[in-house]
Amino acid sequence: MQSLDAHHFGVTVTDLDSAVEFYSETLGLDVLSRFTVSGEAFATGVGVPDATGRFAHLDAGGARVELVEYDPSGSDATAESVNQAGAKHLGLAVDDIDRFYDDLPDGVDTLSAPQTTESGTRILFLRDPEDNLVEVLEG
Repeated sequence: MQSLDAHHFGVTVTDLDSAVEFYSETLGLDVLSRFTVSGEAFATGVGVPDATGRFAHLDAGGARVELVEYDPSGSDATAESVNQAGAKHLGLAVDDIDRFYDDLPDGVDTLSAPQTTESGTRILFLRDPEDNLVEVLEG
């Protein structure tokens, strides 16, 4: 079997502009590109009839975050908590989690203040504007 390399981590959103603003301005990720894809091959490939996708790729320091807004949109699949089957989250690392937490703008929803797990990892979970979970860890 051919080896696989990570290309991107995708997050489906309902408002691409708002999501790009949050991930770029609040989390500090650089926007690499924005583009739209449609047509028969795309709709067939994603399994959504007549689909159009508006995309933004952001640089997360060695990982690419892909935000995508679909038309037509599907039903909400946002998990209430990370222990739900099918739950997903994006993991991002920072050098100083306490400083990151202190610098978050008012109104950013966090599950708690930074915590140190028994493995010694410092973690913080927050929600993006569409309630998607984002884990920030120190490392």
